[in-house]
Amino acid sequence: MPYPFNPPKRILMGPGPSDAHPRVLQAMAHPLIGHLDPVFVRMMDEVKDMVQQTFLTSNHLTFVVSAPGSAGMETCLVNLLEPGDECIICINGVFGGRMADIAERCGAIVHRVETEWGRVTEPDQVRKALDACPRPKLVALVHAETSTGALQPLEEISNLVHEAGALLVVDAVTSWCGVPLKVDEWGIDAVYSGSQKCLSAPPGLSPVSFSEAAVKVLENRKTKVQSWFLDLSLVRNYWAGAKRAYHHTAPVSAVFALHEALNLVLEEGLENRWARHREVHDYLKANLEDMGFRFVVDEPYRLPNLNAVYLPEGEDEAGLRSWLLLEHNIEVGGGLGAFAGKIWRVGIMGESCRKGHVDALVGALKGVMLDA
Repeated sequence: MPYPFNPPKRILMGPGPSDAHPRVLQAMAHPLIGHLDPVFVRMMDEVKDMVQQTFLTSNHLTFVVSAPGSAGMETCLVNLLEPGDECIICINGVFGGRMADIAERCGAIVHRVETEWGRVTEPDQVRKALDACPRPKLVALVHAETSTGALQPLEEISNLVHEAGALLVVDAVTSWCGVPLKVDEWGIDAVYSGSQKCLSAPPGLSPVSFSEAAVKVLENRKTKVQSWFLDLSLVRNYWAGAKRAYHHTAPVSAVFALHEALNLVLEEGLENRWARHREVHDYLKANLEDMGFRFVVDEPYRLPNLNAVYLPEGEDEAGLRSWLLLEHNIEVGGGLGAFAGKIWRVGIMGESCRKGHVDALVGALKGVMLDA
């Protein structure tokens, strides 16, 4: 018996995925070609170039992992860490905690820098951690913590990390293409992101980039990388050189979509795109605060494209989210971890970063709140 499937048309304003531009959806519908076809290989080179441009990096080892952002996280950590290595992981939400878990699975000795959810890691906290662990192999932190809506300043911490002779590893899953992210200027040694957030491509791909210092660490490993699929000594040869070495069958249609989404970013211009996210955030902020919502994160450290908010007193957050989805086809996200059942996470990312989306959300909310 067949099972026909017709997904509803949603307004995606959660923590991801975000809406995709019609050109991106059309790109996914192109006829399939082989993953080693010279046309596809040429397109891979174009994707690499566009990822470098949007990361603002000249790193040669820049490519796209054929799996979601969590695999980008794992790619960075399993390739850079070996059993017995010491590292410092800054944790102020779900995804810092996930990095620490992966690092421990690598056999590394993890020094945690714990910060209250909704706040950012302060340079003094990193200084104290470096006093306790003066020669870590790497320091890792989340640029845009999706679980809390906090945007982490990086430059001062980057200086501390490099003065200690360590590598700086950054989670940029929710910041890439939505807020300033300057890989080379800020001295980021390993960075990963995801395709489904501010880029507005389908989920399932994770751009990564490694500095020359990080590449030297990769080349001087004493043990095999614990993951065959994510081992950069193998997969990098699929993304570089005139003759590509077969590693895996790339998700061809997803890469078509990624290529088109990157083209859209460059057509708009990175700085224009950052400004659009800031402008729509300000519009959303004014409307939500008028209705009694309160932001979790202090304004200087607030992530404009992922807005964590407390609901007005007495509102049923889960019931209201469900009503928005079922009655208005609007998706917003609930809280994770310590914030589960306590907050909403309202995404305005990429193609979902439109004042029309905000108007639809606010109009629906005003209707039910006034009726109540």
